[in-house]
Amino acid sequence: MAEITRLFDFLHFQASNHPLTESLSVRYKDGTKASFTTQEIIAKANQFSAGLLKLGVKKGDKIALIINQNRPEWIIADIGIQQVGAITVPLYPTLSEREYEFIFQDADIIYCFTDYLNICERVKAIRPKLPNLIEVYAFDRNSELPFWEDILSPEIDLSENINQVKTSDIATIIYTSGTTGNPKGVVLSHSNIVSNIKAVQQLLPISSGERAISFLPLCHIFEKAVIYCYLGRSIVVTFTGVDNLGGESGDLAAVKPNFFSCVPRLLEKVYEKIYSKGLALTGIKKTLFFWALSLTDDYEYDKEYKGLEKLKRIVADKLIFSKWREALGGNVKGILVGASPLPVKIAKVFSAAGIPVREGYGLTETSPGITFNRFEKGGALLGTVGYAFNQVEFMIDTSDKSYNADEGEILSSGPNTMQGYYKQPEKTAEILTEINGKTWIRTGDIGKIIIGPNGKNFLKITDRKKELFKTSGGKYVAPAPIESSLRENFLIEQAILIGDNQKFVSVIIAPAHDALHSWCKEHEIESNSFQEMVSHPKVIEKFQSIIDEINPHFGHVEQIKKFVLVPDTWEFNKSDGTEAELTPTMKLKRRVLLSKYKNIIDNIYA
Repeated sequence: MAEITRLFDFLHFQASNHPLTESLSVRYKDGTKASFTTQEIIAKANQFSAGLLKLGVKKGDKIALIINQNRPEWIIADIGIQQVGAITVPLYPTLSEREYEFIFQDADIIYCFTDYLNICERVKAIRPKLPNLIEVYAFDRNSELPFWEDILSPEIDLSENINQVKTSDIATIIYTSGTTGNPKGVVLSHSNIVSNIKAVQQLLPISSGERAISFLPLCHIFEKAVIYCYLGRSIVVTFTGVDNLGGESGDLAAVKPNFFSCVPRLLEKVYEKIYSKGLALTGIKKTLFFWALSLTDDYEYDKEYKGLEKLKRIVADKLIFSKWREALGGNVKGILVGASPLPVKIAKVFSAAGIPVREGYGLTETSPGITFNRFEKGGALLGTVGYAFNQVEFMIDTSDKSYNADEGEILSSGPNTMQGYYKQPEKTAEILTEINGKTWIRTGDIGKIIIGPNGKNFLKITDRKKELFKTSGGKYVAPAPIESSLRENFLIEQAILIGDNQKFVSVIIAPAHDALHSWCKEHEIESNSFQEMVSHPKVIEKFQSIIDEINPHFGHVEQIKKFVLVPDTWEFNKSDGTEAELTPTMKLKRRVLLSKYKNIIDNIYA
């Protein structure tokens, strides 16, 4: 077939080169399963395109997709929308009515396709305020909404419509979750995303016909790009939910994937469970577990061991690490992590256990990738987010003297750079800048360059520019590295550093519930509630030892002087209607947390 220039071309490339009898499959929330061949996906996408045309959808119209769990129908609809030149607006299922109202109005959405009754209720509640919204369709049959398949029309010749879709046309508008204010619509063309997929697809350690599992939200550009990469590589994809992953009947055991992408927090939770199980062991089994775990401390990518050190790792692999791999299905060749910082310890533990973990970096505004730690020998460096994608470049703006001499804001340029923010030229002008005839995007992240083992410029992220704070002594503190170091401990679920305009740095810690319960049981600490547990003197003493361990790794002004343990679990989706403490990609909403714990903070600095 012709060169791939538009997103939907990846599916047609699969059909021409390596069609699959099970291209996309899913286990739905009710436990039922379904799968689609390459040709079935194409047929349904074409019928969907024909149905949209029959509804009067024109090139440039915006259509919303909202799903609670990844499913093939999302991809089918996305491709069908693209083929008529319309624009997909994918939305998180966790948004509030206010956020839905803003986005539907801002994007002038005319149709919405969704799969979740709660979402239907929220959209239905705001429909009187959405004069442009013609109809909402459901991916599941129910009495509330018309069924999406009802619009499917017999296949027609779509060649004229498809040929009118150019690589420079807008493929999607993705509204960033953001930590403050209204979300911004990131306008991405086909060429933006296609260039990124082409840059990464040959770098993944998987081959046509092998299996991947997908559970990160498809509304996020990271997972959407990954899925189209799989389509182009003819990878067999199984969609599932995070709740269906683990256990003997989970999809990891059933699918035995060769590859998947995830956010760091998921791996941190897996590590916490592994560690808690280790604590529950007794005798020689417990000794062997923690001996094997200690061998991961000096791990480096591509490091070779000899003699006794090599023998130790062979024994540890046979007795301990092989069981970890089996828990992930036994066939994982690689895990690609993005969307938030990956603690070095997590990368070490999994990679040392024969589960290669690599971190990439980018933004929704960069479609998404800027840099990527490769899986091949010499292509990765711990503590960094890798080096630039093909045709993408980055530089460090060291003009701001608030940072160390070799640090500054990261700027990126390449064919993956967004078209701009929808209807917001002022915001677009703030983030895009012209330097030496090239358009560069200001990422808002602070970083520095480290020369890697292959001589490439590897990027190390040191913090978010807007998250830096200054103590009352005038010293800048970057919270992200310190928070990341804290989360490496299995007892810590989340932590937020505080100290803006204060004399010293403090931290509020949300402990990992299961891990702390296990630790307290091992140390014979009894309590009637989690609040009582986090107030126990021995627990406070344990967390003080954790802080004492990491403090020497940071400068004097950055060291934590006080801490408070809270019994809460910080979430990205609140059922009680209050604002979530985390974004859907598990980043801290600092504004929300600082407001929530204002009294605690006031007491710390009283």
